[in-house]
Amino acid sequence: MKNLILAHDLGTSANKAVLFSLEDGVITSETAEYKLYTTGKGDAEQDANDWWQAVYETTRRITARFDANSIAAVTFSAQMQGCLCIDRNHTPLRRAMIWADMRASKEESELAEKISKEEYYRITGHRMSCTYGAFKLMWLKKHEPEIYNKTWKVLCAKDYAILKLCGNAATEASDASGYGLTDIKAGCWSEHLIALCGLDADKLPEIHHSTDIAGYVTKEAADLTGLPAGTPVVFGAGDGPCAAVGSGCVREGIAYASMGTSSWISIATKEPCYDRKMRTVSWPHVVSGYYMPCGAMQSGGGSLAWAVRELCLPEIEEAKSIGCSKYDLTNELAAKSPCGANQLLFLPHLLGERAPYWEECAKGSFIGLKYAHTRADMVRAVMEGVVYHLGMILDIYQENGFHMDHLIAIGGGAKSSLWRQISASVYGIPICTSNFSDEACSVGAAVTAGVGIGLYHSFDVIDQFIDHNNMIHPKREEYAVYEKMSLLYQRSYAALHSVFEELHM
Repeated sequence: MKNLILAHDLGTSANKAVLFSLEDGVITSETAEYKLYTTGKGDAEQDANDWWQAVYETTRRITARFDANSIAAVTFSAQMQGCLCIDRNHTPLRRAMIWADMRASKEESELAEKISKEEYYRITGHRMSCTYGAFKLMWLKKHEPEIYNKTWKVLCAKDYAILKLCGNAATEASDASGYGLTDIKAGCWSEHLIALCGLDADKLPEIHHSTDIAGYVTKEAADLTGLPAGTPVVFGAGDGPCAAVGSGCVREGIAYASMGTSSWISIATKEPCYDRKMRTVSWPHVVSGYYMPCGAMQSGGGSLAWAVRELCLPEIEEAKSIGCSKYDLTNELAAKSPCGANQLLFLPHLLGERAPYWEECAKGSFIGLKYAHTRADMVRAVMEGVVYHLGMILDIYQENGFHMDHLIAIGGGAKSSLWRQISASVYGIPICTSNFSDEACSVGAAVTAGVGIGLYHSFDVIDQFIDHNNMIHPKREEYAVYEKMSLLYQRSYAALHSVFEELHM
């Protein structure tokens, strides 16, 4: 019986292939790394052939150990906002400019002279940013016209892997949104924006639904991967939308928080979140008819990683000696500090900031530091500061009429019961976890494929993998403390903004 899904998560540093079934969950996984090319001058590139090699190698390792005839479909989650130019022979014309490539700031400014940022936001659901694929393509047209002129189609990471598997060059709604050229409500390319950018519409791929079958594994790809020729290839989606499915955020009233290096909160809605101050962005959801408003901060889990590295050497050494996680011991340390970290605040803007400030100049800070404060207070203040910041994003959703019953936490930070309790008490809503916190993207892609080929009846099947027994509820006494500290947190950034600007010069 064909009841297995092979889901690839093409990330920034590696591809992770996961074999999944509804009955057993994640059966096995394989990972292959690839290189990032950068000179440190705003460029960030990867070789598309490295992506494909990572995909076929991880697939081959899995098909060598499991019955490939049981695989009902192949699908993808992947990094977004890329720009890979290919010719009519499907050959990459240069390395792909990935999401982290920031060279197109002048092109962003040029478009801003032709259309207001507010109108752009209303059309696309996004803030104008040089990280989007359209601006990268504009940069190529200006600086590498020979590449632009030879370009047949522009693809994202997963789209190229799909092309190699089944021979079809196309994309789906979430990755199309990452170009910054789509009308989010109409679900199609915006002819108006394409014209303003001076781009050729025929170089953009056709847009499909995430659940659509892109094609079927060719004989050539079958020989390379070990997959049976004719196996359906389902588009899947970008990593953020796939994580929404994998976390269980598939209906209104549910939010999910990704507590990784960069952290964000997203919700499932029937309409985009058109925030008057443009503090959040909106993506098409994988679930048809829904959208995925998202507010991301630059350094969530990254702030804790910094604090552990710089403040917790004793815990790091002890963890090595007894063979446990350094984060387990630093959580125990932070738990020794009371709610509110003895009136200590931390601003977690170690890499500038995205939502809600969108300020490159933002800096990290301890505020209220006293001689009496301990390492425990400082580590807890870091954890609380991240949650205060994400709490502002939840407030934005509520200001715009979107409400949630509970929140599902995924990512490395979700493993900390202390951090989850802080989150529940700050947000004032219950927090639970997914059984596949570390594989939310892959599992979300797998469920998307299962729905696409009719193996699963709907996206609601993800509910059976959400650990609602692990629900943490707000503590009333903590909520009162955190309400005061959250307001002080917000006032602190406003008071220090001009200082940050001068420090950034």
